[in-house]
Amino acid sequence: MRELFPRVIETERLRLESLERSTVDVLDLYEICSSDPDIDDVTRFVEWEPHRHPRETLEFVDEMVTARERGEVGTYVIRPREGEDGAGDLAGMAGFEVDWERQTMTLGCWLRSRFWGRGYSGERARACMRLAFDRLDLELVAALVGVENEASISAIEGYTGAHGGGRDGRLRNWIRLADGPVDCYRYSVSSAEWETSEPALEVRFED
Repeated sequence: MRELFPRVIETERLRLESLERSTVDVLDLYEICSSDPDIDDVTRFVEWEPHRHPRETLEFVDEMVTARERGEVGTYVIRPREGEDGAGDLAGMAGFEVDWERQTMTLGCWLRSRFWGRGYSGERARACMRLAFDRLDLELVAALVGVENEASISAIEGYTGAHGGGRDGRLRNWIRLADGPVDCYRYSVSSAEWETSEPALEVRFED
C-alpha cells in the first residue's frame, strides 16, 4: 500500500531518504549524533542533545519509522547528490510534522557544520513545500526558529519570502533547548501564496 510520505525525495543537489534501519547505519549515525566535530554547535539551537549511547540512536530511528507509518512525522537523512562536495555522505536530517486538524506541516532541519552555507536548508524546504501542497493537499507550511539563531532566521526568511510567506509572530518559551525554553519566531507559507509565487525547483518523489 502506498504510504502518505515518499521514501525518497530528490532535488537537483540533494537526495533525502526516509530514516530507517535500511537507509542508515545506526552506529555511524550514533557517531555523528554523539561526537561529530562541532556537535555542540550543531545542537546549539535544536531540540535534541548529543546522543549518549547507541541504543538512544536506535530507539530514535525506530520511533521515527513508527511515526511515519502513522502519517504524523516524516524524517529523512540528507545526502548530497553526485557532483556535490561530500556526495553520498550523511549531511544531516530533514523532518516535518503534520497537524492534520490544522492542515499544517511544520518543518525542521539540521546539518553537519561542513555542509553549512550551501543553501541546502532552503532546497529541502522547497521540496517539502511541494510535498505539502501538491501531494498532501495541506493549507500551510510553517517553520519555527529560535530568536537568537541568526543564520537559520536568514535562511527561513529567504525561502518563505520567495514563496510569498513571512514571519507570523513570536512565540514565548516555545522551543525547549538543553538550557531551558526559549522564544522563537514562526514563519509560514500558505497554499495560495505558494501557487502564485516564483516557480519552485524540480522535485522527484519515490514511494
